[in-house]
Amino acid sequence: MHAPIRLGIIGAGFIARFHVQSLGSVRDVVVGGVQSRTRASAEGLAAFCQEERLGEPSVFESAEELCASDEIDVVWILAPNDVRIEVMEGVVRGNARRAKPLLGIACEKPLARTLAEAERMVELAQEAAVPTGYLENMIFVPALERGKEILWRRGAPIAGRPYLARAAEEHSGPHSPWFWMGRRTGGGALIDMMCHGLEAARWLLTEPGQPRTSLTPIEVTARIGALKWTQPKYADELKRTMGAEVDFANEPSEDYANASVVYVTGDGQKVVTETTTSWSFVGAGLRHTIELLGPEYSMNLNTLDSGLNVFFSRRVEGEAGEDLVEKQNAEHGLMPVVPDEVHHYGYSAENRHFLTAFANGTTPELDFADGLANARLLAACYKSAETGRTIDPNEADLSHFVPAVVQGNWKP
Repeated sequence: MHAPIRLGIIGAGFIARFHVQSLGSVRDVVVGGVQSRTRASAEGLAAFCQEERLGEPSVFESAEELCASDEIDVVWILAPNDVRIEVMEGVVRGNARRAKPLLGIACEKPLARTLAEAERMVELAQEAAVPTGYLENMIFVPALERGKEILWRRGAPIAGRPYLARAAEEHSGPHSPWFWMGRRTGGGALIDMMCHGLEAARWLLTEPGQPRTSLTPIEVTARIGALKWTQPKYADELKRTMGAEVDFANEPSEDYANASVVYVTGDGQKVVTETTTSWSFVGAGLRHTIELLGPEYSMNLNTLDSGLNVFFSRRVEGEAGEDLVEKQNAEHGLMPVVPDEVHHYGYSAENRHFLTAFANGTTPELDFADGLANARLLAACYKSAETGRTIDPNEADLSHFVPAVVQGNWKP
């Protein structure tokens, strides 16, 4: 019997708990350590790991100490976007102190706030000389994996490759205050959620078994907007519920974005992705809608179509919560239920994939280079939105581009 791989987690927020929950479906893994900006949050996540029977993780004071520990084999960076560089520097220092290097370093999407910061993350990974992983759950959603497999196997050989992928992710707004602060997040809904759509749509259009480079992005056209949360009553609500630092009246982030990316295949065919994202969607809860279209076939997915619905009359009263679906907006009426969110949204398969790859010394589906490519598309989207023109995502000066939202001077 193999000894379990020991995972170190840096960051103890909402997404960290999602990852921990998913580990119950992954064999031969325990959480060996946790580190966060506050000891209280790290201790809370460590206690949750114990409740989930995933070991008795130690709490570390810094990313460096966690990564230097012989209690850790691999590390997941789940800390907020604005500290990714700082955390990665600590990871590199800690790894350098080890007798044997870490087996792998994985980072939650997006890789960083800007393209320049993403490039720095890649440089640090190269300095550490440790395999990396880019944690993008959408390409591990079971329904998407199955749909892609069927269309490419049955439709593409007869009718031709798919040529259009659409992806939308929408909800009513993030859980934590830092997400609402463009300086800390690297923008708003575009970087927070369209990183998912851009990657999922690109992946759907990529022929199975072929590398990312088989599709070359050549045009990016995007738009961002402030539809809901800059309205005075909603800006006031944000300040009241999220704290005075979240000031959408004076320093807003985009709560809506759309983008079109044109790719060219190796044989010169153009294919397109269309992505949309919003923090302004008021429905049952988080909704992903995804389509893949080819000459004589198509597929579509709506994650709120889980197969299970419940109904509560007005007489059923209770506290607001998220026991039915992520970002739940109601407790009455006809509501969809996502019975196993960590499986439904791909987290279980994602963590199984990366942990297995690192344990076996194989190359994972996505690494920091893929996160960097995604960061380049995000930068092109912001530049297109600001300039009102179509951008070549291969422009060298994108590395120096910092979106107005990140600078705190965006005016919708």
